Amino acid sequence: MTSDTAVDQVPAPSGGGREVVERDRVVIRFAGDSGDGMQLTGDRFTSETAAFGNDLSTLPNFPAEIRAPAGTLPGVSSFQLHFANYDILTPGDRPDVLVAMNPAALKANIADLPAGGILIVNTDEFTKRNLTKVGYESNPLEDGSLEQYAVHEVAMATLTRGALEDTGLSKKDAERAKNMFALGLLSWMYHRPHESTERFLREKFARRPDLAEANILAFRAGHAYGETTEAFAVTYEVAPAKLEVGTYRQITGNTALAYGIVTAGQLAGLPVFLGSYPITPASDILHELSKHKSFGVTTFQAEDEIAGVGAALGAAFGGALGVTTTSGPGISLKSETIGLAVALELPLLVVDVQRGGPSTGLPTKTEQADLLQALHGRNGEAPLPVIAPRSPGDCFDAVLEAVRMAVTYRTPVILLSDGSLANGSEPWKVPAASSLPTFDPGFATGPNAPDGSGEFWPYLRDADTLARPWAVPGTPGLEHRIGGLEKADGRGAISYDPDNHDRMVRLRAAKIDGIPVPDLEVDDPDGDAELLVLGWGSTYGPIGAGARRVRALGHKVAQAHLRHLNPLPANLGDVLARYRTVVVPEMNLGQLATVLRARYLVDVKSYTKVSGLPFKAEELQDLFLDYLNGVR
Repeated sequence: MTSDTAVDQVPAPSGGGREVVERDRVVIRFAGDSGDGMQLTGDRFTSETAAFGNDLSTLPNFPAEIRAPAGTLPGVSSFQLHFANYDILTPGDRPDVLVAMNPAALKANIADLPAGGILIVNTDEFTKRNLTKVGYESNPLEDGSLEQYAVHEVAMATLTRGALEDTGLSKKDAERAKNMFALGLLSWMYHRPHESTERFLREKFARRPDLAEANILAFRAGHAYGETTEAFAVTYEVAPAKLEVGTYRQITGNTALAYGIVTAGQLAGLPVFLGSYPITPASDILHELSKHKSFGVTTFQAEDEIAGVGAALGAAFGGALGVTTTSGPGISLKSETIGLAVALELPLLVVDVQRGGPSTGLPTKTEQADLLQALHGRNGEAPLPVIAPRSPGDCFDAVLEAVRMAVTYRTPVILLSDGSLANGSEPWKVPAASSLPTFDPGFATGPNAPDGSGEFWPYLRDADTLARPWAVPGTPGLEHRIGGLEKADGRGAISYDPDNHDRMVRLRAAKIDGIPVPDLEVDDPDGDAELLVLGWGSTYGPIGAGARRVRALGHKVAQAHLRHLNPLPANLGDVLARYRTVVVPEMNLGQLATVLRARYLVDVKSYTKVSGLPFKAEELQDLFLDYLNGVR
């Protein structure tokens, strides 16, 4: 199956006379107030789905305000899950099922629900006050405006309170469990396993067993409601996907980044030091790494972004794997110290989980607008490698690649993730430890002066990599001086000589330019497509899904994706020249397109989006067809 279109199979009867409809794929969106627990509900349904064996992709969507007024449009929180019996690439364009916990959630999301879609509404919240708050002049459940949908009205709060009336919980506390009622109902509709959810709830509320049991009762009540009500005549099944044999777990991009950092430290034989300041959407990396002290990980929550990167660079000077994590605003603050790391030529991993900007911008929304900042956002000539993962699971591999570069070539490396990768999740095949290559940091062990003086020269370069030696302070005979002022080539003494500065600048640039990166691979099934779609970062999924749709319609389109943004693959110019039309979709105003036009003198076509949401496969399909049909 290679399309993103849901397909119903022949219904089969189930127990109690219900019909079971088999589907290849389903998209479900939970939406409610930011206090309704939609992220937890979506995450638990995702965990159940992962345990069942479906391929999946998720899109959490958070309010931009920390605590928006309850029941308002800015306060709507949603979680979308796409799961299938085949490999999928995106969280889906439009939900097949929308669960709306209040009028605000309905109004914010109903436009995405296609005609005939299933709408499950918590009727308890559809009061006159709540309707007026979001601009409804009449109740949409009564005025006929929802006739094109399969509407199921469920008094979730009332039913949850009834299920919990013997627990002794207050009305308010009982109503808080209505998200678990919704989860139970959807778990029944799609035959999801539920043991892991009950186990999770007991662990989450271990200190409050009464709350754990209340949530479990609400979950079971939702499940039982589906079984007993006559409102739901059909249930659905999505068979497990045929994935490559191995051990899998559900993983988010931020968790994969954290695991990659821990693993990289082990592979390099280095202690890991994270200097960081909490910032959305990167904070989860700090939270996760703080749990792994047993693997030689030290986490330092600094007082600000500048202190965080300074501490990480100091740790790198001391012989550790220095890491700092942030988002775009933090990169701005860290830029001077990152420039210092370029001058010091020390390994440093800088993780930028991009979000909407400029300045504070859209803290909880995704964007790809930090590329030019990563490439050029430092004073002077300060080049460094830039790497971008393409999916949540790929964040793990991208970190290993970034750390290998940093350690081997003695350079800071920027890894560009973004909000949709950070919070989205997918099944991840856990790699065997024996399959991961180690890399030796190659610390200096003794004097290296070529003149036989017995001195240590901190800027004497390796002939192959142009990397300078990494000397741990306190090692006898390796006393040396480094700093932000320009140093003499080789010896490392402060130098104001113009020719020496010119040489050092060019050496640092040549070191980065000389880092070998894999050639760009092109997915062009027949080898004769005239349209190439080139992406980077999280656009991989929507571009791939759009290309699948276009090919299913009988058209030819080639797809390629860049992981290495500096240095670029050596064959990129040749690839661009092979195609009549090159389209670059980006969640910015055309930053990669600008770089490609300047470097390769190719008139790439830029397609941009800065709404805070990722591309949809549908819109990219239409874009590709426009170019293929000569409309653009």
